[in-house]
Amino acid sequence: PKYKGADSLELLKNVNELARQKGFALGNCDCTIVAENPKLNPHVPEMQKNIARALECQESQVSIKATTSEKIGFVGREEGMKAYAVVLMQQL
Repeated sequence: PKYKGADSLELLKNVNELARQKGFALGNCDCTIVAENPKLNPHVPEMQKNIARALECQESQVSIKATTSEKIGFVGREEGMKAYAVVLMQQL
């Protein structure tokens, strides 16, 4: 409930700042979004720009892929989406 309606890019900026305060910076991140609709591939370049800006890094450090679940499970029934992210942090 605390974060309902929160701006995800603002949350990401806050987490990035906390990491920097602890002596870490983003090396790279690899994100996969699983959704049947809307089709996300046309939006990936803009998403990449926004995330890179929030993380104060190069766009080349941010990888975003979109896929579907082939109509399987709650994602396939269009009841929600899933997202996975793997992040490499580097010590400053």
